Amino acid sequence: MVVENLPRRQFLRGRFLTQSQKNKDCSGVIRPPWSINNAEFTQQCTGCGDCFAVCETHILVKDDDGFPEVRFENGECTFCQKCVEACEQPIFRSLEDRPWGHKIMINENCLTHNRIECRSCQDNCSMNAIRFRLQIGRVAQPLFDAEICNGCGACLQSCPVRAIKIVKNE
Repeated sequence: MVVENLPRRQFLRGRFLTQSQKNKDCSGVIRPPWSINNAEFTQQCTGCGDCFAVCETHILVKDDDGFPEVRFENGECTFCQKCVEACEQPIFRSLEDRPWGHKIMINENCLTHNRIECRSCQDNCSMNAIRFRLQIGRVAQPLFDAEICNGCGACLQSCPVRAIKIVKNE
């Protein structure tokens, strides 16, 4: 089912599905770091809200069903582990595991692909997973190292054209 009278901005951001359609496919939902698989997570999470209260960057928000979802509009994940420590339910893996398998992907609409100098993603990447290769007579091009990227999302909001997406890499 498609939403009628949808503002252009929502359409361009891909928000043209109704809530019931979004709820059917949770594969794009990012749960808190160290969380177990999505199906078990939603079965065992009580939606108590303890994790929302302790999230220092306020990236944990309630999804449409009341479960915690990571949204990078407010900032990045610092992997402070407070959401895991605050939760009384068995919905998190060991803190010795990797927090999650999410990595970023730089799309073709990156300004550098259009000969416009921009390095905002590099400036915000504390892991140095994004660097730029200098080129003679051309704009430097981004180099992304997936091995270094921790999926924190710091680069997402810094991109002026939203050319960076976070994807599950597992």
